[in-house]
Amino acid sequence: MKNLIKELTKGISKENPTLGLALGLCPALAVSTSISNAIGMGIAATFVLLGSNTLISGMRRFIPDRIRLPAFIVVIATFVTICELTMKAYFPVLDANLGIFVPLIVVNCIILGRAEAFASKNPILPSIFDAIGMGIGFTIALTSVALIREILGAGSIAGFKLIDNFEPIAVMILAPGALLTLGLLIALTNLLKTKGRRGQQ
Repeated sequence: MKNLIKELTKGISKENPTLGLALGLCPALAVSTSISNAIGMGIAATFVLLGSNTLISGMRRFIPDRIRLPAFIVVIATFVTICELTMKAYFPVLDANLGIFVPLIVVNCIILGRAEAFASKNPILPSIFDAIGMGIGFTIALTSVALIREILGAGSIAGFKLIDNFEPIAVMILAPGALLTLGLLIALTNLLKTKGRRGQQ
């Protein structure tokens, strides 16, 4: 049980895919203009991670090594299609806001990286915990970026105004604001990791 908890928590803190490993930066920058978009993208990526990790782990002994990556992409694409069609049917506004970034989950390096580095080498249960941890970590990173950008760029949280007559910092809802916010969060994460290592010595 301790090992499963370790697999779950590593993606949230120690090996956070976006803030720790700098993976999946494209959606982190593009869809983090609002918290609702960030949470929607995080849930979509977590669903695909969970489904693909589970299936790939279960099939790992039957997939020939020479077609390993194409097989992984087919599995991932299946879950992305399920996710995309569900969004179109039940969450059309979110689907319109996320646009092309939901289909692009197929080639997201976080998803493919976990399939290759973890799910294809480990049993189903640890792979499930790994997927959930990485998904939560990705969602936290997206939401953190979106929270800062939405507050400073629009003066609101999830569309609700915080302060009347607030003068928004327009650059925060543009690409430079996304890069600046993400860079500062990665720097803060690295600083906390360094302090944690020094504290253990």
